[in-house]
Amino acid sequence: MSSIRIPISANRLPDEEIPPPENGDRLNRAEFERRYVAMPGVKKAELIEGVVHMPSPVRYLRHGLPHGVVVTWLGYYRSTTPGVGFADNTSTRLDSRNEPQPDAMLRIEPELGGQSRISDDDYVEGAPELVVEVSSSSVSIDTNSKFKVYRRNGVREYVVWRVRDCQIDWHVLENKGFVPLQLDEDGRYRSRVFPGLWLDPLAMIRDDLPKVLDVLREGIASPEHEAFVKELAARRGSS
Repeated sequence: MSSIRIPISANRLPDEEIPPPENGDRLNRAEFERRYVAMPGVKKAELIEGVVHMPSPVRYLRHGLPHGVVVTWLGYYRSTTPGVGFADNTSTRLDSRNEPQPDAMLRIEPELGGQSRISDDDYVEGAPELVVEVSSSSVSIDTNSKFKVYRRNGVREYVVWRVRDCQIDWHVLENKGFVPLQLDEDGRYRSRVFPGLWLDPLAMIRDDLPKVLDVLREGIASPEHEAFVKELAARRGSS
């Protein structure tokens, strides 16, 4: 009996039947994006070292509220610092096996010396200068796999708020490795990449937003921030 040959094309799913991304799928970045874009109902999916990660439902105290505090803090800084870009929960193309969706980021515009750009199809490409992750159920990924991916791709500062541990860790890139940023004598973090971006981690953990912003305003009023703004303006003028 002769066998029946089925054309290869017959095994392909039509566009409307593109399978959704699922936890644990092993995909390259192009296939991950194809599936993600085809499923507008999926709000967050990330590709980390070629594996799809999809978070559990977002809770108020464990993620939503802390995330809002971080976004307010970074957004305020960006509003006073022309030439600095800010994004919330944005897919970021790092390499062929990694497309995370950081909770928040700050980036310097590429024409002013920044190391990331916005692609023609509106993705962030390359490593933002600063990435923040609010970690509750995702803490093992954020402090292990993502830690290595961000370091390898050149994120210059990586902040992880471990909500359940009541701890904020700030790492800076030195000699291709992440090292902890030390607190100053007042118990504050001071960004090396974004002068004036100051943080009182205890105030943030306690949801003391007025104090978080008061400390940030001190940083914005510092000579270092003023010099940074002038430097960015000079770069824009010479570009």
